Amino acid sequence: MIDSHTHLSLCEEPDDQLVREAREAGVTRILTVGTDERSSREALAAAAIYPDVYAAVGRHPNSASGFDARSLDELGELARDERCRAIGETGLDFYRDHASAEDQRRAFSAQIELAREVGKALVIHTRSADEETLEILRREGDGVTVLLHCFSMADRLDECLERGYTISFAGNVTYKSAADLQAAAARAPQDSLLVETDAPYLTPVPNRGKPNRPALVADTLVFLADLRGETPEELSAAVERNAARVLGWQ
Repeated sequence: MIDSHTHLSLCEEPDDQLVREAREAGVTRILTVGTDERSSREALAAAAIYPDVYAAVGRHPNSASGFDARSLDELGELARDERCRAIGETGLDFYRDHASAEDQRRAFSAQIELAREVGKALVIHTRSADEETLEILRREGDGVTVLLHCFSMADRLDECLERGYTISFAGNVTYKSAADLQAAAARAPQDSLLVETDAPYLTPVPNRGKPNRPALVADTLVFLADLRGETPEELSAAVERNAARVLGWQ
């Protein structure tokens, strides 16, 4: 079992506790994700300590203000660390106005090119910007391995699959209000799926309302397996294979 997207540095508990609890729950690999240069360095620091933790480095769209050539140079340095397995999370978020659309687009495009340059997966965040996010990926992302974190584009599932994107489901797929998302998860091909926590956010049922943590990826995986008519062991093995392929870890 793996957690393909978490934020260790944003969780209240210390990393030692989070990683230990995850191991006890059967989680063998964790990708902890940066949202700016500081948190990306923190992600790499955690990955240097724990052999089952890897890092993604990037500039989140909500943190894209002022993104410039110097920002890209710093991310480029971090991206070449052997414990870095992905670039991002990056993309577009027009739900909040923490960064201008212009800054978000500039940071997004730069990170697409960085992912291509270093040969690592690109982790996508999109909110209230699906059409433009997919258009930019279509126009600029040729040859880049794309991972759609916290997949939310249920109505665009077929398009995403046709493009060869990997789809990662978070704890919100377990919510009663997520019927469209559940329908997408039920019919997505097994070899296109990943599972994540996005901790400390999006805690899955039955722990919704509490802070999320990597160990709780087990709840989402069990829910998805039942939804798809698979055993947790079968789905876990498939997700592990997919993560190894997409993120290049062993």
